[in-house]
Amino acid sequence: MRFSTNLQGRTAHEALISRQEAELRLLDTMKRCLVSKIRCDREYALALSSLASQGLKIDRGDELSGSLILSAWKSMMEELENMGKVIKQNADTLETKTLDALSSMYTEKRKTRKLYQEEHTKITQQFSHLMDDVSRKKSEYQKYLELYKLMRSRFEEHYVKSGRGGRKLDDVRDKYQKACRKLHLTHNEYVLLLCEATEFEKDFRTVLLPGLLEYQQSVQEAFISTWKQVLQEVSQLSDFSSDKFKEIQKRIEANVEAVNPAEEYKDFTEKHKTSPSDPVIFTFDESLVEESAGKLLPNQLTVDNLTVEWLRTKLTDLEAAIKECQEKRVLLNPNNVSSDSLVAMANGKANNDNSISNRLSGLIETNKKEINELRCQERKMQRQTELIKSALNELGCEEVPSGCDLSIDNQSFISNANDQGVGSENSLTKRSFGHKCIVNMLKKPFRRKSAPNSPVAPPRTKGRSASASRSGSVDPVALSTNKTLMDEEWFHGVLPREEVVRLLTQDGDFLVRETTRNDECQTVLSVCWRGHKHFIVQTTTEGHFRFEGPAFPSIRELILYQYKSGLPVTSRSGAVLHRPIPRERWELNNDDVLLLDKIGRGNFGDVYKAQLKSTNQEVAVKTCRVTLPEEHKKKFLQEGRILKQYDHANIVKLIGICVQKQPIMIVMELVPGGSLLTFLRKNSTHLTEAQLMNMCLDTAAGMKYLESKNCIHRDLAARNCLVGYSNIVKISDFGMSREEEEYIVSDGMKQIPIKWTAPEALNFGKYTSLCDVWSYGILCWEIFSRGGTPYSGMSNSKAREKIDSGYRMPAPENTPDEMYRLMLRCWEYQPENRPNFEQIYTVVDTLCQAYNVSFL
Repeated sequence: MRFSTNLQGRTAHEALISRQEAELRLLDTMKRCLVSKIRCDREYALALSSLASQGLKIDRGDELSGSLILSAWKSMMEELENMGKVIKQNADTLETKTLDALSSMYTEKRKTRKLYQEEHTKITQQFSHLMDDVSRKKSEYQKYLELYKLMRSRFEEHYVKSGRGGRKLDDVRDKYQKACRKLHLTHNEYVLLLCEATEFEKDFRTVLLPGLLEYQQSVQEAFISTWKQVLQEVSQLSDFSSDKFKEIQKRIEANVEAVNPAEEYKDFTEKHKTSPSDPVIFTFDESLVEESAGKLLPNQLTVDNLTVEWLRTKLTDLEAAIKECQEKRVLLNPNNVSSDSLVAMANGKANNDNSISNRLSGLIETNKKEINELRCQERKMQRQTELIKSALNELGCEEVPSGCDLSIDNQSFISNANDQGVGSENSLTKRSFGHKCIVNMLKKPFRRKSAPNSPVAPPRTKGRSASASRSGSVDPVALSTNKTLMDEEWFHGVLPREEVVRLLTQDGDFLVRETTRNDECQTVLSVCWRGHKHFIVQTTTEGHFRFEGPAFPSIRELILYQYKSGLPVTSRSGAVLHRPIPRERWELNNDDVLLLDKIGRGNFGDVYKAQLKSTNQEVAVKTCRVTLPEEHKKKFLQEGRILKQYDHANIVKLIGICVQKQPIMIVMELVPGGSLLTFLRKNSTHLTEAQLMNMCLDTAAGMKYLESKNCIHRDLAARNCLVGYSNIVKISDFGMSREEEEYIVSDGMKQIPIKWTAPEALNFGKYTSLCDVWSYGILCWEIFSRGGTPYSGMSNSKAREKIDSGYRMPAPENTPDEMYRLMLRCWEYQPENRPNFEQIYTVVDTLCQAYNVSFL
């Protein structure tokens, strides 16, 4: 394929130019890459030299004297250094010869492209000019032809009119002759120009352009030959399979082949013979458990509610790991490996019998090592599994004990507090505020006004302690054969474990309750016996119930058997049932409460209007969601513990607590008016100032009573007050309350009502009754604003910032001046400057009398 016959077109010319530009770019790329290669080769050669020098520096080489490996290694390093020298020589040759040739070719190729463009442009422009001249001469020809026609017509016209003579005729004749002359001259020029153009076009197409293209092709092919030589030089200088490198590789391989594994360590082992090391004995440091009060024992696993799930998970993981180890050992059995490997190697690429033997031997030795490792792992895990199983089996049917016995800690705390006396009360409070919540929950039991009709007087059996027979001589337990477990006074339903600890005070005290673990309901016998023990009732395959002794059709019969027989519940615990503990008067049966309508929603669950079946009394019931964790259920019951001991007209009354089954419920008096906030907003247009003052007086009276009981409400607001008959206001929602003179929050400010809370509580987490005074001022503002929103339009953070800078809300419309001044006193930034509730009650009572308010 020749350029002269195939590349005469315009597009072919443009393609040829583009090809030359692409080749120039390729040359430039090659030149840059060769420069980089030369640099890399030199760096590589330098690195090999450095590597060889480093490899030849053998620390404590005298210890490797006679080593064949060392000899092979030194030879390898020396040959690497030789290899680096060869690579450097090749790089130098590339730079001095090959790279210069490439640069020269790049320059010449640029010149050739420029020359081709100039020559092609030259002959193309010549041909183009001829074509333009032909077109121009043709136009001129047409122009003179028209002029000739015009002059001829005029001449003929005057000739006819004037005859053969006359001056005018002569002028017309001259013009006509001139026009004819110009036409003939133009005709001749046009004919000659066409002849020239025809010849040039023929030469352009057959001689000039093909010659240029032919020359261009020969030049480009010469460049390609030079280019090929350059590439061949690069290839040869980069060839690691050349004779030089092959010689280096052969010398390395010869030294490596000289290594004989069987002889390598012969002298070394003779020189350094030693005996096996003595075994290391690991012993438990018993000083670590001296402060654990007997809960942690040396070399024994501790099984309690903090560790039992972890132990079970660990046991499952260990058993799975042991099974996996056993399966791996079967797969790595030497007999199986030998046969399989021989077949694989026979079908593979092994070159000789010696290679197969070496590979098979190495594989078998590797498998033996792995099998030994697996056996060691299996023995280790098997021993751990036995230890965990032994600990879990020893637990038997007992409920998992508590790992952190708060009752013991709290008793010691209380005794310490009493021993220290009044003088150190404040410092003790500061040191132990983190425990106070739990202490108060446990140290204030539900009080019963009178002892219930107990059906559980202890039976008169041998071996009973004298203290166990103090409930009388009648034994209703044995007589009440028609009762179900739910009917028994000593069945406490889903009573929380902390309450159980509080109720069981003497050895032999017991009760039965229910608990939920892993979504499964379990019946638990709780006994006080050298601490508190909890036994899960076991179910047999026949559906009967037992501990370690005989099985019975019902749980009630099982408990009666244990109670009457005087036998230990389990041999390990030695716990004997002496005195059943009945439900307290405050404990209601869930089935005695009929839920009617849902009237609200609280933090822990829904609030219902309900009815007591025994008296048909309408009540309000707060429920606790079953899915809540135990910690939240304890907080839910806290409100009931606080309310049960209060009796005041302006405090919502507690009727009882239902813990027989889920959901746990707090039963309170039903206050028909609903929330004070909603009441104020609905009746804003009808309430008089006297009625508003009366509401302030009601809340002041209730808070004065709480203050006298050292109760800090912490969430006093219109939304947490209820409106009863005759518009009497009752304080409710004691979910955040604490029965302490001072309470410090250490778990953050979650769920804190920012706009109602005193600055010192927000800044330092420190609560006193004076914090409730601040909240009371906000409550009064809500009352006189008829349900307005405090700090309206401000975010919590903005309101807090404004309060710290001294801002106080303005008085709502029609607020008495004396009442607003009281609000401002309640909002004093320093708590010691605020009035207490006794002073507040006196002020509000005086203002109410001034308004002639009558009270019920």
